[in-house]
Amino acid sequence: MFGAATLALAIGANHAMAASGTSSPAPAATTGKPAPKDPVVATVNGYKIHLSDLAKAAQSLPPQLQQAPPQELYPVLLNRLVDERALLVKARQSGAAKKPSVAKSMHEAADRALESAYLRAEVKPELTDAAVKAYYEKHYVGKKQAEEVKARQILVKTKAEAEKIIGQLDKGAKFSDLAIKDSIDPGAKNGGELGWFTKDEMVKPFADAAFALKPGTYTKEPVQSQFGWHIIKSQGKREKPAPTFADVKDKIRQTLTDQAITQALQSARTGLKIALFNPDGSPANAPDAAPAAPAKN
Repeated sequence: MFGAATLALAIGANHAMAASGTSSPAPAATTGKPAPKDPVVATVNGYKIHLSDLAKAAQSLPPQLQQAPPQELYPVLLNRLVDERALLVKARQSGAAKKPSVAKSMHEAADRALESAYLRAEVKPELTDAAVKAYYEKHYVGKKQAEEVKARQILVKTKAEAEKIIGQLDKGAKFSDLAIKDSIDPGAKNGGELGWFTKDEMVKPFADAAFALKPGTYTKEPVQSQFGWHIIKSQGKREKPAPTFADVKDKIRQTLTDQAITQALQSARTGLKIALFNPDGSPANAPDAAPAAPAKN
């Protein structure tokens, strides 16, 4: 996404913000004065539109438009912000804000913005890098992981086909060769290789059979599932390796976000008088609102 620095530098402006978000020295303008960190790029009735406003607007564009050359993006964004501000000026001059429906919508929008700001303030302290790392240490490091099996399979349409293939395996045929030759599974071209998987990643009949095998052995009876008939060969068993911090840090951050939001919502109700009502307006869970007795047969 475009930031103020990227947008300014790319259009050849003489003001820039470093990629880190801190200001960087800019060449002096022809007046000899230092260039402003966040220059005004337009005014509408005295209201100032800054370069940072364009950068913020760029972030809301669809991804494909964000890839447009900045020299093309700049005038589009600038004119869009000018149009928006001009409309706002005219709307205020028209007195539209005095209409009850408009005033209500404005009030509701302000409430939503305040709610969001409060929730962000409540959640943000729970999402520090230290908190994410601590969660990883507690829930992943040294914890027992699920068992995995590494296997190959041959998948065919009928039980008779599967039994015929098992007979060939019993006579010494190579499993991977038969998989390439006979299997209808997409992985047949790789000799039926499925890689490592946990029990819950496969359909139950397949998983039960695969995890019952000893490494190096194959199923002596065809295994049926909704996909057809399977012959499975176990290549090994192990405890699933614990994921690295990099693998799960985004997942952990989302988990902590969900937990923090839930806590904030529960905390928000504390000390407040809250009453719930049924769709007909009657009090919910009222003492006299006992459930009806079941009908007698």
